[in-house]
Amino acid sequence: MLRIDLNCDMGESFGRYVLGADKDMMDEITSANIACGFHAGDPSVMRKTVRLAISKGVAIGAHPGLPDLAGFGRRRMEVSPEEVFDMVTYQIGALQAFVKQEGGVLSHVKAHGALYNMAAVEKPLADALAEAVYSVDPSLILFGLAGSEMIRAGRSKGLQTASEVFADRTYQEDGTLTPRSMPDALIKEPDLAVKQVLQMVKEGTVTAFGGKKIEIEADTVCIHGDGEHALSFAKMLRSALYQEQVSVRAFQPY
Repeated sequence: MLRIDLNCDMGESFGRYVLGADKDMMDEITSANIACGFHAGDPSVMRKTVRLAISKGVAIGAHPGLPDLAGFGRRRMEVSPEEVFDMVTYQIGALQAFVKQEGGVLSHVKAHGALYNMAAVEKPLADALAEAVYSVDPSLILFGLAGSEMIRAGRSKGLQTASEVFADRTYQEDGTLTPRSMPDALIKEPDLAVKQVLQMVKEGTVTAFGGKKIEIEADTVCIHGDGEHALSFAKMLRSALYQEQVSVRAFQPY
């Protein structure tokens, strides 16, 4: 039977944290990527989100980003491989401490925003990110853009990797995501997003911007939780996967 993991970025708020949307979304996903304080989140939010994930039986991942609260980690910064190694190590360690205190297990690491996009195409940054993950805990799974430098770096280092695809983003012919600054970067129609996920999971292909079908490996699907209809879309996607006899569960290597 085909299987897929559904992941979502969580804990991206501050201060007096109300579970709210995260609590509802946690019922629909199988992996949570929890912000570690650099692009969003704070210590109290991190702990509460970890507790929530554990209570729901959702796999917990660290979601390290660039140190850019004002830009939500989506603005490119000129950082060296050494800086990436240190900032990723720091953020994994912070979340790992909360997970340990709450009696959970840290499962994976997924970079956020600009750091994710930069490491997807820049080998030195991808190598530094993979090295940081491996040095902290070689049993951690590295989530990365399917076909990217991150996946290659993780595999080269000996990490377990999960090739990530996106439900609501369009793709370029080289397998990269269409930049958010470009028109039609986002898929806003839920039916089209579900159709794209089913194609990626069942056929191993995605139709790139311009109409060309390209091969893609799909281990985990990212669902963005900050959209207006994110929760209803997550429910729709899970229902569609069930109807297509695709098992939805946290990623484990075959």
